[in-house]
Amino acid sequence: QGKILEKTGLCSQITFGRYVRQGWKLGLDPKLFIQDLQFNKVPVRVYQPKATSDGRRRGIIFFHGGGWVFGSLDTYEKVCRYIARESESVVVSVQYRLAPEHKYPAAYEDCLNATIHFMKHIEHYGVDPAHVIVCGDSAGGNLAAAVSQTLAGRSDLPKLRAQILIYPGLQALDFNLPSYHQNRGVPLLFRERAAFFALQYLNGDALHMQEVLEGSHIPPDMRMKYRKWVSPDNIPEKFKVRGVKPLRSTDFIAEVYETVKRFCEPNLCPLLAEDAIVHQLPESFILTCEYDVLRDDGLLYKKRLEDNGVRVTWYHLEDGFHGIISLYDYCGFSFPAGKRGLDSVVNFLKSL
Repeated sequence: QGKILEKTGLCSQITFGRYVRQGWKLGLDPKLFIQDLQFNKVPVRVYQPKATSDGRRRGIIFFHGGGWVFGSLDTYEKVCRYIARESESVVVSVQYRLAPEHKYPAAYEDCLNATIHFMKHIEHYGVDPAHVIVCGDSAGGNLAAAVSQTLAGRSDLPKLRAQILIYPGLQALDFNLPSYHQNRGVPLLFRERAAFFALQYLNGDALHMQEVLEGSHIPPDMRMKYRKWVSPDNIPEKFKVRGVKPLRSTDFIAEVYETVKRFCEPNLCPLLAEDAIVHQLPESFILTCEYDVLRDDGLLYKKRLEDNGVRVTWYHLEDGFHGIISLYDYCGFSFPAGKRGLDSVVNFLKSL
């Protein structure tokens, strides 16, 4: 529908997509205080349990998904309310600037600035500075991972207690990993759309999408450099039993690389961070879905974290697909796998 509207000149695909994903305003929640604020000029929505607490609560900073292009505070209202209620935590949902109007690193900077503001004013929200967690799904998982890496070396702020990455997108070097072939046409995220969103975030357009999908955008020496981290060889064999096509070699195109070379920056692709950063990261929770093009990004990052001595709790939804958490209680229904995934996040939080 979005493509049809764009071709007729009525509105862009992105405008249409934002309209259908905008979410609904909900009424008051009897168990939560909810207020809209600004943290360092970044809009946020704060969810605080009304029940009295014996001590200070956990603080969860949540970055929503949507390919850096879609999503809002309202879109994830039910998810954030559920997490705040069930884990009895203070949740801060961040409305970062969206692409293509605001290109990288706008979203990352907004998430980082909101997180730092929260940490510096944590006493106002009854949060234990030793129990601050960053959390996000999809593009939000990417942002949570990037923020966590940036804060890993900071000595002037409390250390993050954990990071929660829900089917995160963590690299844009290889769109031909096994999960990309197996799930290329599975909703809610098609293989082509994954590259489309990454390019919208990086450059504000989707030029050279085909070359990026084919792998022509990365120089051979750089591909070899990162092969130790981004490679099908690091994916457990059980995830390759469904049809996987061998990567067809393509010629490197220098002009394309010049337009996308920032894909190699860890703030955009956290899977490419050096070991010196990764080994400083906090305890981690990673959720993956079997029917998701981004499944292997999560598996590869799980291995990187574990190889660097970081404790990882991994939850895999065998019957899950990309975006399933965001569909919790959507239009009055939920997917059972999505509810299980959301509860796994809550159970992890309670264990901290």
